[in-house]
Amino acid sequence: MTQEFYAQSLPVAVTGATGTQGGAAVHALLCAGRTVRALTRDVTSPAAAALRELGVDVVRADFDEPESLLDALRGAGALFAMSTPFRTDLETEVRQGIALLDAARAAGTVAHVVFTSATNADLGTGIPHFDSKWRIERHLVSLGLPWTVLGPGAFMENYANGWTLQSLREGYFSIPMPVDRPLPVVAAADIGAMAALALTDPERFAGRRIDLASQWRTPAQIAAAISAASGREITAREVPLAVAEGYSPDLAAMFRYFQEVGLTVDIPALHHDYPQIDWHTFENWAAARQWNLDATAGQP
Repeated sequence: MTQEFYAQSLPVAVTGATGTQGGAAVHALLCAGRTVRALTRDVTSPAAAALRELGVDVVRADFDEPESLLDALRGAGALFAMSTPFRTDLETEVRQGIALLDAARAAGTVAHVVFTSATNADLGTGIPHFDSKWRIERHLVSLGLPWTVLGPGAFMENYANGWTLQSLREGYFSIPMPVDRPLPVVAAADIGAMAALALTDPERFAGRRIDLASQWRTPAQIAAAISAASGREITAREVPLAVAEGYSPDLAAMFRYFQEVGLTVDIPALHHDYPQIDWHTFENWAAARQWNLDATAGQP
């Protein structure tokens, strides 16, 4: 039995499995016939129970407890790794990301790591939560493990939750961008599918950094797609950067970079190279969602 075949027979450990991005990776891996081990801090949560019903092995792992990470990764053949500074801070994100990767190396069986970062995070953007991921990327490359980095563009899912959803219920798609300035957008399902593809074909993907996007879409086009899908008239509205700065200096820095420099993704080449991926258009993604944009929705 070759080392590669042996690793492919072992489970893929997935972080963030109870969330949007990690959950998409779980579903894509299961569809590809891989055994999945979900790493989560709370193994008793409803999301963890739902994963078990899919046949996923759910194990406890706390990013602040390196031993728990090592225990969770022993016997895994590959790792889908992700990090986020939200609900924590950038230094914690970096520390936890490095701890996870160090545990993957120490486990002894992990033969490939796929890490999701951000589009152009390797270009010195100065965006705090891009730069934190770049620090984790550099550590991953230094470990000597086969690796692949995926750099997603703007998540379509971000336009259907949080303060964006509240704005939609008021009839606006509000964003700190000119309404005619395009952004590279991608669905979580496409990120998960790319991760599963990389994890099932490590020789093709090892040592590669790939930025991901399904298409370019302006805020005006996004608003139009949500209008068509929801039946509610939605108008794109530019929010001043000063307002974003008061909400989050990190996000303000991101949108300032988007406006002044812009992201770069060769979408035609990407789609040509990976025709196996569905590459959801924003219009198709929006049409498949249930939009509850009644102005009173979510109110007590």
